[in-house]
Amino acid sequence: MKKSTKKKLTIWSSSIVALLLLIDLGATFYFYNIAYVRNDIPTNQVESSSKNFPLVKKFDQLEKTDLTIKNDGLKLKAWYVPAEKKTNKTVIVVHGFRQSKETMRQYGQLFHELGYNVLLPDNRAAGDSEGQLITYGFHDKKDVIAWAKKLTDENPKTNITLFGLSMGAATVMMASNQEELPDSVNSIIEDCGYSDAWSEITYQAKSTYNIPPFPLVYSLSAMNKVRQGWFLKEASATQALSENKRPILLIHGDSDTYVPTAMLYDNYKAVKAGTPKEMLLIKGAAHAKAFETNPSLYQQTIEKFLKKYNGL
Repeated sequence: MKKSTKKKLTIWSSSIVALLLLIDLGATFYFYNIAYVRNDIPTNQVESSSKNFPLVKKFDQLEKTDLTIKNDGLKLKAWYVPAEKKTNKTVIVVHGFRQSKETMRQYGQLFHELGYNVLLPDNRAAGDSEGQLITYGFHDKKDVIAWAKKLTDENPKTNITLFGLSMGAATVMMASNQEELPDSVNSIIEDCGYSDAWSEITYQAKSTYNIPPFPLVYSLSAMNKVRQGWFLKEASATQALSENKRPILLIHGDSDTYVPTAMLYDNYKAVKAGTPKEMLLIKGAAHAKAFETNPSLYQQTIEKFLKKYNGL
């Protein structure tokens, strides 16, 4: 082969590689903005036609105290609703991806009616809390721990249950093995949480955009390491659950195509041997719709779990 031909091939090959890298970089920035950067567009609320809409209306009538903490350099906001009868038992209710405390009112009312104090925080980069980057539970777990510590400092006799929905569910699972989590936290309830951020984003890339994990998800993970200090695989609920010692109830819908139902079984299997664990699978429930699909079974299961492990 002549030198001129080789040179042309080298130039063409280099150009193609450079173009592909440029395309990947552009796609990475685009999808990073979609997946990680704060967006305050109002999120879906419980529809007025929902079986649980009366719970939302009741919760709206309750007196709420606005609380603020500062953690990791961010001001974080929450609602606190005391139980009707004085109690040491409190549930921290953690919302999901691109949601806020307002979207969790039906759950707040659920636990209020069970006789609990209720704390509904806005995650970082959501609602009234500060922050610009979504962390898929990796940093959010530290915020949940900070709220638990605040409640414990104010009442050393407090008994806390962590409850989370979707990303919030992954968050409370990721918090479960942290040494900083106070002993006052004695049980965990998660609803439709993913096994880890890598698996969820890989699944979303395929199901929503028909994009394979390589190279985009790898590039997203690398960019996130630069911007936030962690790779996607480090935001892992299953890893945390393998060290969790607190009783846990895992809930999912069998028609969930956003966080696939298979992840329920991954999380359930991951729980540390000997740790009390229970599972509820709601037939016909889509993502984050288990409570609305079968309110009575949902409430009864949670009530039974809390009586068993938290004395309700």
